[in-house]
Amino acid sequence: MTVAPEPQTPTRLADLKRKMKLTGRVKKVELFGAFVDVGVGRDGLVHISALSKQPVNRVEDIVKEGDDVTVWVRRVDEQAGRIDLTMTEPAGLDWDEVKPNQVYTGKVVKIERFGAFVDIGAERPGLIHISELATYRVEEVTEVVKLGQEVEVKVLAVDPRKKQIKLSIKALDVFEPEPEEQGEAPLTAMQIAMQRAMAQQNPRAAAHARRERAREHDRKAQEELLSRTLASKRK
Repeated sequence: MTVAPEPQTPTRLADLKRKMKLTGRVKKVELFGAFVDVGVGRDGLVHISALSKQPVNRVEDIVKEGDDVTVWVRRVDEQAGRIDLTMTEPAGLDWDEVKPNQVYTGKVVKIERFGAFVDIGAERPGLIHISELATYRVEEVTEVVKLGQEVEVKVLAVDPRKKQIKLSIKALDVFEPEPEEQGEAPLTAMQIAMQRAMAQQNPRAAAHARRERAREHDRKAQEELLSRTLASKRK
């Protein structure tokens, strides 16, 4: 289980970092937000829109002068001496941190007929479309994932403007050797690892390698049959 970091106690404006968790005291309340003393010699502003995840009509409905509050740093402008704070915990991943081909472990937070939404720690959950749940055709999303289940996913695409993340489970599937034919020598661990790596880098090359192995197996079987036939004739 992930343990939330404890509030920190910086003493200078230069010590503040984005997403840093702090404790402070409300010094002044305005129509547009609240000023909070976080101990760095300059009060930070929690805008009314950053007081709660829910819409706020009056700042006094959430905080009052003298209240002790927990805040997170949104932005710091050292030259202007400005600190923007928020009372809603920021997402673990920013939009510019989520990239295609990255792999995350997340939790299924919503299921629809067309797919499943997975929380990977970004501002919004990402969507696994039903066609990206498995390598086979999926009729019902719940055949593959359940609400609350932890799953490993791969990022297909990110659209920060629309705040959308496309995810896939199917894209994580790696090559598995085909079932061995009777009498064929089993693959060694090294051969399996090499075939998996080859399949990930070049699926066509992997398929060619499997065909070559099948031809080699057939050739050895024919040679063995011919050898037994000759031996029988000698007798």
